[in-house]
Amino acid sequence: MSDRFELFLTCPKGLEGLLIEEAVGLGLEDAREHTSAVRGIADMETAYRLCLWSRLANRVLLVLKRFPMKDAEDLYHGVLDIEWADHMVPDGTLAVEFSGHGSGIDNTHFGALKVKDAIVDKLRTPTGERPSIDKINPDLRIHLRLDRGEAILSLDLSGHSLHQRGYRLQQGAAPLKENLAAAILIRAGWPRIAAEGGALTDPMCGVGTFLVEGAMIAADMAPNLNRELWGFTTWLGHVPALWKKLHTEATERAAIGMNKPPLWVRGYEADPRLIQPARNNIERAGLSHWIKVYQGEVGTFEPRPDQNQKGLVICNPPYGERLGDEASLLYLYQNLGERLRQACMGWEAAVFTGAPDLGKRMGIRSHKQYSFWNGALPCKLLLIKVNPDQFVTGERRTPEQRQAEREQAAYDQAPTEPQERQYNKNGNPIKPAPAPVVEQARLSEGGQMFANRLQKNLKQLGKWAKREGVDCYRVYDADMPEYSMAIDLYHDWVHVQEYAAPKSIDPEKASARMFDALAAIPQALNVDKSRVVVKRRERQSGTKQYERQSAQGKFTEVSEGGVKLLVNLTDYLDTGLFLDHRPMRMRIQKEAAGKRFLNLYCYTATASVHAAKGGARSTTSVDLSKTYLDWARRNFSLNGFSDKNRLEQGDVMAWLEASRDEFDLIFIDPPTFSNSKRMEGIFDVQRDHVQLLDLAMARLAPGGVLYFSNNFRKFVLEDNLSERYAVEEISDKTLDPDFARNAKIHRAWKITAR
Repeated sequence: MSDRFELFLTCPKGLEGLLIEEAVGLGLEDAREHTSAVRGIADMETAYRLCLWSRLANRVLLVLKRFPMKDAEDLYHGVLDIEWADHMVPDGTLAVEFSGHGSGIDNTHFGALKVKDAIVDKLRTPTGERPSIDKINPDLRIHLRLDRGEAILSLDLSGHSLHQRGYRLQQGAAPLKENLAAAILIRAGWPRIAAEGGALTDPMCGVGTFLVEGAMIAADMAPNLNRELWGFTTWLGHVPALWKKLHTEATERAAIGMNKPPLWVRGYEADPRLIQPARNNIERAGLSHWIKVYQGEVGTFEPRPDQNQKGLVICNPPYGERLGDEASLLYLYQNLGERLRQACMGWEAAVFTGAPDLGKRMGIRSHKQYSFWNGALPCKLLLIKVNPDQFVTGERRTPEQRQAEREQAAYDQAPTEPQERQYNKNGNPIKPAPAPVVEQARLSEGGQMFANRLQKNLKQLGKWAKREGVDCYRVYDADMPEYSMAIDLYHDWVHVQEYAAPKSIDPEKASARMFDALAAIPQALNVDKSRVVVKRRERQSGTKQYERQSAQGKFTEVSEGGVKLLVNLTDYLDTGLFLDHRPMRMRIQKEAAGKRFLNLYCYTATASVHAAKGGARSTTSVDLSKTYLDWARRNFSLNGFSDKNRLEQGDVMAWLEASRDEFDLIFIDPPTFSNSKRMEGIFDVQRDHVQLLDLAMARLAPGGVLYFSNNFRKFVLEDNLSERYAVEEISDKTLDPDFARNAKIHRAWKITAR
């Protein structure tokens, strides 16, 4: 064989530029970039050195042959022509990987099979000895890449991918590969910072990949020094003496590096389950005396190096995949930015993220950005110099935007009405609560405008809610069309429902406005960020409206009209309490004394609990969902009601047809549409409401009252109902001040016998 070879170094997409610099520094000549690869010329010593020292490559491939290929026969004979006896013994093991297509081969498995057949046929002995396949640990790993009619046949010197250093046997849910982590550190300037004696810290370290890779760079430790099996270990062209020489040199360099005073390398992780796996990985890498890992939240992160040392803060915050992640991730990035500003002045920072829009919310500018790929996900590396010049105090606006926002702010900051002193039901004056303080510098102009509106609404509605003893109410309902969401207060929790933006709205603008609003909410409403829950409300169809959003199972107790109720803010799109029906529930409570109450489509039976509170002789609540009826049972128990309150599981229409009981007070609030598997057919409120009301009125006792409501905005009550019953629309009487600005939230009727 020649003493100079063509080498292909493969790498993750986006690392080619860094890899070519590294490879040239390790001795690769005539280097050229390719997609996810670098190509060049080297001798055997350089090939070994690349295997041992490359922090960025996946594989080091030694090209055995290039040949033109028109069809499968050309492939077979091109491989057959190689003297395979120079590379492996006849009874050895091999694995073949094939990539590319064309020249009559569109199936990589078929291409790999033809390569294997040629090698086996070449080495088969007269006695029948022949190589066998071992995909895990073969003696020889062969690659064939088909590129525009040319076959490139290579020997894999690395064996398993070089990113598998051997120390990370335990990992978290979304780990970075080791070579990607090393590339991020190099782009962030860590080799320079380490050479200057700087510190390294990761406030979200997971299982410690950044820390280990950073410490190995600082200690001059070859990333694959401890690997035992290589692709060349049993290759017949292997030169053990040359490899031993290079490995010994790397071992000596690592020993010198490890004997230096260790740099300050620290990691912090909020999840206690990852602390021990991180420490185990660090120990396997032999770096326990350099790296320490502690449990800690981002919100309290503060590096504490010795002697006022500066350095690099590096992290890979989560990106977010589920609905409702927006708020928690926004606040995570805000907390990170706040801790950088307050605790890391003079440091450098590198934030690797698949959600660069969230990166903009840290309140601190990046001076450089680099594009990377984490698998198939495009990502950005944000490089930050933590000094006041980089701190963000607002966003740029056009003069027209600024004028419109000044006009809007003037309206929002105008005095609220009424201005006279407010009194509670006992006649005592109510002392106004101090307005929450909004941290002006941390909000964009759009966010500040939104905060002003929230504060104005809170000031108006808070007095009413306190006076009426209302614990949960809507403080904002798309009052400003560009911020399309509903915001409800549940005692000291905030429940946000983001309405899906129209297709005419630029998704990036909609996302930016959403983040502006989420940033403003905790400050304007004076609540902790951890108590903001975000959901996206879209047009629902089929069973999607009932699908679970989460599985936290956390219930919060709230109060209303002397009744205690349970809400779940996380698990479902709706919380278990329809706030707009509060006046209807209070009406039922006032009218229920001594009456038999029926609640159809009862949901969590909140109206039934109010009826029981009002002294109902009995309550009967019907719903198809066992989950909601179990919830209803808990609501009754919470208030000490159980003995006279029936909970019936079933399809309401079928239940009414079968029932012979009479009721003095009936409440019906049906869904717009339902096609549950547990009911026959499909319920459509517009189509089926006449039949529903006729069945219910048949169960209404003489002198009784039926209340009917629904939230289908296009709903039209059939005229012929008024021919049989006394029908009075009472929609405007069933809206409290928090829903008065949205008269279409529902419609309601009072129906009695003629």
